[in-house]
Amino acid sequence: MKNTVLLFLALTIGGQAYAQTAAPAKAKASKAQTLTPSPVPMPGIDRLLEEYTADTRVAGAIALVAHNGKIVYRKAFGYDDLGAKTPLKPDAIFRIASQTKAITSIGLMLLYDEGKFQLDDPISKYLPAFRNPKVLATFNEKDSTYTTVPAKSEITIRQLFTHTSGLGYPLIGSKEAKAIYAKAHVPSGIGTPAGTLATAMDALGPLPLMHQPGEKFTYGLSIDVLGRLIEVLSKQPLDQYLRTRLFEPLSMRDTYFYLPADKQNRLAVLYAENDAKATVKQSGMYGMSPDYPKDKGTYFSGGAGLSSTIDDYAVFLQMLLNGGEYNGRRYLKPATVQLITSNQIGALEQGPNKFGLGFSITTAKTAEASGLSQGSYEWGGIFGTTYWVDPKLNVVALLYTQKYPNTTSRDLPGKFKLQVRQAVQ
Repeated sequence: MKNTVLLFLALTIGGQAYAQTAAPAKAKASKAQTLTPSPVPMPGIDRLLEEYTADTRVAGAIALVAHNGKIVYRKAFGYDDLGAKTPLKPDAIFRIASQTKAITSIGLMLLYDEGKFQLDDPISKYLPAFRNPKVLATFNEKDSTYTTVPAKSEITIRQLFTHTSGLGYPLIGSKEAKAIYAKAHVPSGIGTPAGTLATAMDALGPLPLMHQPGEKFTYGLSIDVLGRLIEVLSKQPLDQYLRTRLFEPLSMRDTYFYLPADKQNRLAVLYAENDAKATVKQSGMYGMSPDYPKDKGTYFSGGAGLSSTIDDYAVFLQMLLNGGEYNGRRYLKPATVQLITSNQIGALEQGPNKFGLGFSITTAKTAEASGLSQGSYEWGGIFGTTYWVDPKLNVVALLYTQKYPNTTSRDLPGKFKLQVRQAVQ
């Protein structure tokens, strides 16, 4: 549990309230690009991933870099199954966990472009369970009882996108959130196949917020609520909506909440790190099986439930880099993509960065050290997947591993970013 808290501390740092929309930056005009292979030698990335897999700091890793619409690098290193010495293949399916959040966020913004809602609408306008929210005042650790005070305002849809709603997380959130959500049987979204998003979000709505809406950034179940909003506005289950509006049109053929039988053999093995920092097979955590993507589930977590390939996610990101267009089809208006990828939290901070509508945004202060250009947007997943889009360099980059707990998550992604920057400049 200590490792979990440390891993998410960087994602849960807040500041002062912000009530206005940040002005989106002007996008550089460019032709919409469709990803095609055009390999370029990148020995620095080769050496980095060979090093980390050779000594099994990670069992295996896959990296993909697209530059100017060309896939210039796509390689797998190491093993899928260390014991059997089975090589990791580039088309392996990974548990992408919180990378689900960006897909759900973009899915909802498709409905925004259709005029189905406004960003500053109260969520209770569509989900009555969230009406008249209350904020946690006192908490008794012995029996998980608590007192509340009325929230100063309703939660807005924008605050859900930006994790400033006051909602926390089960299992990985604060001690108060973990206890309160557990008692109410609100799931985290990973390895929880039973039930429905509608039932869980109805249970979440009356529970106390961890702080006043808009006061700070707190990583939590906000995007799961947005997933339920998609269901209400579209009148479709979240899995069907995403399949028909994003996955099938973008040819994301390997992206699922629960894998069909004919794709389950491609699910990458999930590893863990023991007390000696050795890489071992993950036997289960928080009571869930590592094979949860093989379940026949009915719970579609908009914040954490998807599994996918590095190729599928690269296409999704390239569509955003293209300003909302891919392969001759427009998904989002260019102005909407600018809105999504610009600061939406004002003076608040998410770690050292800002936050848009579903993405962490690199600032001038963090650009040089991170290896990203100012205005780049990024996120990742708890099992060792990470991605970013750098509009200035016209780059989409992803690095996928499958390990948790995992101390390499503190250094490998940063080293990869610097190697990518050196290769494409």
